[in-house]
Amino acid sequence: MPRPLTLFTGQWADLPLETLAPLVKKMGYDGVELACWGDHFEVDQAGSAKYCEKKWELLADHGLTCFAVSSHLVGQAVCDLIDERHKAILPPDVWGDGEPEKVRQRAARKMIATAKAARRFFDLKPGRGSKDDFPAVVNGFTGSSIWHTLYAFPPTSQEHWERGFQDFARRWGPILEAFDQAGVNFGLEVHPTEIAFDIASARRAVAAVKGHRRFGFNYDPSHLGYQGVDYVKFLRTFGDRIFHAHMKDVWWGHGDGTVGVFGGHASFGDAARYWDFRSVGRGDIRFEDIIVALNDIAYRGPLSVEWEDIRMDRVHGATESAAFLRRLDFAPSAIAFDAAFEKKK
Repeated sequence: MPRPLTLFTGQWADLPLETLAPLVKKMGYDGVELACWGDHFEVDQAGSAKYCEKKWELLADHGLTCFAVSSHLVGQAVCDLIDERHKAILPPDVWGDGEPEKVRQRAARKMIATAKAARRFFDLKPGRGSKDDFPAVVNGFTGSSIWHTLYAFPPTSQEHWERGFQDFARRWGPILEAFDQAGVNFGLEVHPTEIAFDIASARRAVAAVKGHRRFGFNYDPSHLGYQGVDYVKFLRTFGDRIFHAHMKDVWWGHGDGTVGVFGGHASFGDAARYWDFRSVGRGDIRFEDIIVALNDIAYRGPLSVEWEDIRMDRVHGATESAAFLRRLDFAPSAIAFDAAFEKKK
């Protein structure tokens, strides 16, 4: 069978899950990837079996399931150089007094709590243990202490960048150990501002945590394509670490020549921008190539639409994205196409 199709709820967190769930089904999805903000998946409450059971009941009432939860906002604060922008994305108990190192430490503790909450949640999943069950995954960001040195001037040494990767390893090592104890995978969404933003930096991040088995990727081609990174090669490079897959489109080369890849401090939707996110199927990402590569690496998890297109109504866009992927996805062949011509022995 083709893969299940889910909707990442992060861009819909203004709607209570009770309101969103029937809409998700109406738009054509099999399930959701629950964001750890809004009321979609509340980490502090998910320690309660009753809370988790009620979430599953709500989803089941609308014919939906779930394969992953996502904590991008808190994860971002673990390694970042904290400033006033973080206050807007962090829960009050993580922001606290805003003292940067304390924020980073509280974010790390919250990520550990998220692994435990996810374990409890997925342990209570109806039908858990079936042969098609998907491993528990928490997706998210890591933040980075060296992203601001992306352009190497003043001259930046490899030693400086290596200290950033070691800072990542020091802060995320205990978190990954907690994920391992909980039996949960962490999927980093490779993305500008994270410790890994392309294939080279992703390799370096894996090495920094010594290939920790719980560290992998929430694949998202939209953050690779406009940079000029081969987003299909990413799948083939990290096949055994693709824990989850976002389907998000982007176009590039459509601006007026005044804004480059770095964005020009222009807002999303500005016609001058070199690149912008698009509804799935309307950008420059070759999703057919992605489906083939996902089959080749034996990824059988969900295709999770992260819908972002500032020019389009989101219900229209998420609906057409679901229909596009339904037409495109296909199961791999169980036989060789020319097997019928082999001589019988």
